[in-house]
Amino acid sequence: MKPLFLIVVYLVAVTLPLVLSSWVGGPPRQFHQELASGLGILAFSMVLVEFILSGRFKTISNGVGLDVTMRFHQIMARTALVFALLHPFLYQGTPSGGLRPWDPTRELTLTSDFSALSTGIAAFLLLPSLVLLAIGRTQLDYKYETWRLLHGIGALLIAVLLLHHTVYAGRYGSQPVMTWVWLAMTGVAVGSLLTVYLLVPLLQKARPWRVTSVVRLTPKQWEVTVEPDGHRGLDYKAGQFVWLNVGHTPFSMKENPFSICSAPAVGPEISFMIKELGDFTRTVGQIKDRTVAYLDGPYGNLSVDGRAEPGVALIAGGVGLAPLLGILRQMRLTGDSRKVKLIYGNRIVDQIAYREELDEELGAEDVVYVLSEPPETWHGETGFIDAALIDRVFSEKEFSEWVFVMCGPAIMMDIIEDHLIKNDTPSHHILSERFNYD
Repeated sequence: MKPLFLIVVYLVAVTLPLVLSSWVGGPPRQFHQELASGLGILAFSMVLVEFILSGRFKTISNGVGLDVTMRFHQIMARTALVFALLHPFLYQGTPSGGLRPWDPTRELTLTSDFSALSTGIAAFLLLPSLVLLAIGRTQLDYKYETWRLLHGIGALLIAVLLLHHTVYAGRYGSQPVMTWVWLAMTGVAVGSLLTVYLLVPLLQKARPWRVTSVVRLTPKQWEVTVEPDGHRGLDYKAGQFVWLNVGHTPFSMKENPFSICSAPAVGPEISFMIKELGDFTRTVGQIKDRTVAYLDGPYGNLSVDGRAEPGVALIAGGVGLAPLLGILRQMRLTGDSRKVKLIYGNRIVDQIAYREELDEELGAEDVVYVLSEPPETWHGETGFIDAALIDRVFSEKEFSEWVFVMCGPAIMMDIIEDHLIKNDTPSHHILSERFNYD
């Protein structure tokens, strides 16, 4: 029910200004002129709600998944961009200059006041730039911290420009009721931005963590463990993740999402399985003992706590093992009697992490290792985690009754999810999480 409720809330939020504008506005104009105004109003309200969607608010993301929230944020940003780009061109043929449309005379003209138009023109140019830079961030290969800062500043500037343009150039935005509505919505959007960039770091500063160990798991994978420094720690569920900042001020943009591979039942210490991939992860082995760290979380919906399915299928690709390992550890520590099977894929044998623990906890019959580049002495599964392998490991009864939890490369999860649905696995029995979006 939560996804449906959030969709309803979103639709109410973005359409409220449109509904109110139709109520307080003047006499109707030609259809294309009203459509132009309507698209502009929707574009602005959608831009403002984007601040909330990207703010990592647990009330929104937990239960549907931060990956779903961010994907929705991307889709709606592109939709708002289309509306904004169409908005000015639909005014073709509308007289300009003279009295404003909101004057008592109700002259149906567009303003020619450049000060009112200039902010709209600036936003018209900045919005596509912001969206295109977000889409092409990976290809442009600039640091995430730099992009995030520029993205936040750019979004704030667009919101302020659109507020001025809507109130001073818009037929509907100039109405006193609408001016207050737009001011309130912009205030909430800016407040959410300040919450993420100022309030959350301030709260983190009061709850620091310290690195207690850094252990090499495989040639390029590490386990980093932190403990709370002067506080009780984090209330999280096995399978969730946090944004981790190690060695920097909490106001720094240098934070990265990592799944928790430890179990809540083990105590306040939290461990992460980290693979060397980017600027920070390549320096994990250099982290000193007692280095300060800050955590923002928990996030995610991979938890199997409180679920009634008789079995749990864990499917991991590479470092995607981390949250699934946390689930497995929590089940064992709490005496969970549900049956568990694990499929764990990697490229080469040296990338298999925690093998002794997995063999001990699950046994040879319930853990399946898969290598895409196996050595000649390898006797396990080879290739990739695909539909054929899933059919060999799970029975028809398990497809229909178990909960399937997966984390790994997007292509792997897409293949497995499609196959599970074809085999009549209920959609609410499939849990997955993605950290990368196109």
